Amino acid sequence: MAKTTGGKLERVAEAAQGQARARGLPPVHLWNPTHAGEIDIVIKPNGQWFHEGAPIGREALVRLFSTILRKDPDGFCLVTPVEKMKITVEDAPFVAVRVDRDGAALSFVTNVGDEVQAGADNPIRVETDPETGEPRPYVHVRRGLEALIARPVFYELVEIAQERPSPDGPRLEVESNGVWFPIGPAVADAP
Repeated sequence: MAKTTGGKLERVAEAAQGQARARGLPPVHLWNPTHAGEIDIVIKPNGQWFHEGAPIGREALVRLFSTILRKDPDGFCLVTPVEKMKITVEDAPFVAVRVDRDGAALSFVTNVGDEVQAGADNPIRVETDPETGEPRPYVHVRRGLEALIARPVFYELVEIAQERPSPDGPRLEVESNGVWFPIGPAVADAP
């Protein structure tokens, strides 16, 4: 892949804007452009996007780029019908900044405006840092793209969680769309 800088950001934005005129998300999973390269865009763990080391300050541009983001076997990329540009994602590409109970579903909103209901197609998963024991919760958003669940949102999940039995002992779990998701042990382990 060729490394690209400068005007590539504008070219990718223009191509994405053309696609954004249609309703809904563009079908990036169907696009296989012949031109591929890299662009110096980094998505930090807090959801902030950077281009060439500087934050992308235009929220509308970040939201636009988020609609053409795809996860491929070799990493994350921005994809248009004519171009595929590899980018760096340091954790998850999105952050879940809100959760609401919507009937039988937990509905999450991400930092880029995506709305997703947790369930069989959009599971919640929690990793635990082996050194610190801190949880890292995620919710699937679309086609392999996840949102890191922000700490205040995770605390809301803990508040509504129910204690349920498991082979490893009681666990806290939340239910959404008929699926139960474990979020942690019911009793904190003693040091």
